[in-house]
Amino acid sequence: MRRLSDRRVATIFALVLASGFCFALVWLRAWRTGENDYGFLVWNLELAWIPFIVALAFYDSWRRGRPRWLLVALGSLWLLFLPNAPYMVTDLVHLGRISGAPLWYDGAMISAFAGTGLLLGLGSVFLVHTVALRTLGPRLGWAVLLPVLALCSAGVVLGRFARLNSWDALVRPGRLVEFIAAHAADPLASRRALAATAGYAVFLVLAYVVLYTVSSLRPELER
Repeated sequence: MRRLSDRRVATIFALVLASGFCFALVWLRAWRTGENDYGFLVWNLELAWIPFIVALAFYDSWRRGRPRWLLVALGSLWLLFLPNAPYMVTDLVHLGRISGAPLWYDGAMISAFAGTGLLLGLGSVFLVHTVALRTLGPRLGWAVLLPVLALCSAGVVLGRFARLNSWDALVRPGRLVEFIAAHAADPLASRRALAATAGYAVFLVLAYVVLYTVSSLRPELER
């Protein structure tokens, strides 16, 4: 238990350190140019922390035997905000659109934010998936992962193309329902969105499988 606690502290510290580095890059750019053109990256990364924090609460609640309704509430909240983390990869579309700094600097800065956001998202998936594996077994545990990542990908696409976000489900649910209903009536009309969702889902699945397999190397090496 002590080793698990140490690993958790180390993981959180590393993610906080990475986030601090990202914030420093934005601050340095704003200081040099006099314009905070990429301030939105800071807000996006703060949103990316929400699913990771909720996933930690979900995992701890499951481990301590908390009521099922609490697990369902935390799981739903996690799924709602999960797209905010991998969404940051799509911020690469802004590269080259804003002048004032060298392209290599902006590329490194946006990539740092995208990588940190992706790690926060996949880390939260790892925590929830661990609960699913131990509760449902390997087959069902992996089976539920695919629709979760597919929904996450759909959320990313909604955020990038339709400019909808997780807050809309809480603040403006009517707008979200209307948008989904309009596209569900003729799904083939949104081929670009469908292709983007499928492509991003494949990307997330591959990225998570890599993370999962790499994370299993340490127990193997410690034997």
